[in-house]
This record gives sequence, structure tokens and C-alpha cells, in this order.
Amino acid sequence: MTTFAPATDDSVSIRTAERADLLGVVRIENASFSQPWPYDAFDTFMGEPGFLVAIDDADRVAGYVVSDVTPNHGRNLGHVKDIAVHPDRRGEGVGSALLSQSLAVMATNEATTVKLEVRDSNDGAKRLYRSFDFEPLRRIPRYYDDGEDAIVMIRELG
Repeated sequence: MTTFAPATDDSVSIRTAERADLLGVVRIENASFSQPWPYDAFDTFMGEPGFLVAIDDADRVAGYVVSDVTPNHGRNLGHVKDIAVHPDRRGEGVGSALLSQSLAVMATNEATTVKLEVRDSNDGAKRLYRSFDFEPLRRIPRYYDDGEDAIVMIRELG
């Protein structure tokens, strides 16, 4: 199912990822992270409602988010697994638009709580998540391969 939603700046639309988007997604992933997901990791989420892309007016991928919902002790837990915006499009509201749509998809899939992990040093991402009412829950020491800690953040839905 392809869904479209305007972003805050009207220069991108949000929709479910399609196979043709994967190369653009991987390019953004590689430009954004020192330990990027491989192509195959994204391919496994193809067709999932929580794999969304922001498409600009030239039909290019400007950003993406990967999230899912899983049962957890009688409640459905949403998980933002990966989110990134093309370096040239950061600060334009693309990440906010993606996160907003991702939360809506998870709510539609009956998530009651959403969690994510963020690098302790990623102040920009932590600011974005706090603006969406995510709160730090705990620190996971040496979560990343380079030894950096992760901060687990959560938000209740509904």
C-alpha cells in the first residue's frame, strides 16, 4: 500500500518505500553513519508499512525511516530502527515529517509504546526525538561497534 503525506516544507512527500528507492536509501545511509546498514538489511523491510521514504519534487529520496511493531508482554511495541535524511536536506523538516508519519503508522498498527536507540553523541537526533516527546529510558554501554554508548528513548502513544 502506498501512502502519501506532505512534509512540513511541502518540498517532499512521504510514502511507503519501493524497490526503486533502495539505492537512494543506501546512499543516504552510507553518507550518514559510520557503521551503515547493508543493502540487504533494507531489502528485508521492503513492503513493510514502517519503511517510509521522503521523495522530493525531482523523485529523489531525501530521507527514510524504518520502523516496525512487535508484541511485547501483552502490548505492542513500536521500534524506530533507522532514520536518516540526505545531508543536503537536513534542517528542512524532512526528519520531522518522516518521524511523524512513522509514529502514525505504528499507532495504526496498534503500538502503545515506541522505542529507539540513539548514539550518546548525536545531539541533533536527541533534540528531534525530545521534540516528539521521547524520553531517555536507559543507557546501553558500548552498544555500537566503535564502543559508543546508546541512549534508549521511549514514547507512549495515544
